[in-house]
Amino acid sequence: MYDNKAYMTVPRRFIPSIASLRALEALDRLGSASAAATELALTQGAVSRQLQALERQLGLDLVVRDGKKLALSAEASAYAEEVRQSLDRIVQATVQLQAQPLAGSLNLAILPAFGMRWLMPRLPEFARRNPDVTINMSTRLAPFNFSRDPFDAAIHFGLGDWPGTDALLLKHEYVVPVCTAEMRDRYSIETPTDLLQMPLLHIQTRPEAWNHWFARNSVPVEGEMTGTTYDQFSTINQAALHGLGVALMPDYLVEQDLATGRLVALYPSVEAMDGAYYLVWPQAKARNSSLMRFREWLQGQAQPEDPLPR
Repeated sequence: MYDNKAYMTVPRRFIPSIASLRALEALDRLGSASAAATELALTQGAVSRQLQALERQLGLDLVVRDGKKLALSAEASAYAEEVRQSLDRIVQATVQLQAQPLAGSLNLAILPAFGMRWLMPRLPEFARRNPDVTINMSTRLAPFNFSRDPFDAAIHFGLGDWPGTDALLLKHEYVVPVCTAEMRDRYSIETPTDLLQMPLLHIQTRPEAWNHWFARNSVPVEGEMTGTTYDQFSTINQAALHGLGVALMPDYLVEQDLATGRLVALYPSVEAMDGAYYLVWPQAKARNSSLMRFREWLQGQAQPEDPLPR
């Protein structure tokens, strides 16, 4: 958590000037003092003086000097990478402030399927209640780092234990094996073990889903399971609809397909997965006003069910 009082007690030598940090970052990225000087609209001498001032302030040698050629030491280059990320965050915060000085904005990462099926239908209510807050959304499937990615919060799937973050539980995930009626009729399905003879469809974000499902149904699995793998629920759902195999799908994603008969559930009871959907935010941004309003509203939308098999 960011602490203003703690910040004010930091010794002055640990708070370099932005100008000297920009010179350091530019030299590291561009590789020469002349290129850095051109980008910063300074002379090479001015760039050199900024770096010398930074070295004096820190009491460290950062620059390797070979005649007129300047280069950073390995340690200084690693420091420059951290500085670059911090400067990027300053730029992002400034752009957001200038873009909406009287309103709020929230940069939110979402999972494509959950975002479209669960979050989107609910957002109009938030917009009516908070017309001055703009939510900018981007889809992300792979894990990401809040310190490097420009997000204030994310809706993600997991155990809610991401380091340096706080989380709000939104929904547990329950899954059901589904396929077309034609595929079901081609196989004799009497017990969960019988599913092993069918083509199983896998999803990259839940690589152990079928293993967990069989384990919960007391079905021993020997060796690796075969079958095709898909990157998103939307594609694996289409594969199931076209009769390519059996998919283990979250119940909220296949409600309409089951109701219309496009898909059938091989077992009507659903199984709870090891994980749930969460709103996650870095602790450093916990007091962001737009995030606080979104979090308070979303808490009323969350339906933390009992994560036991139903």
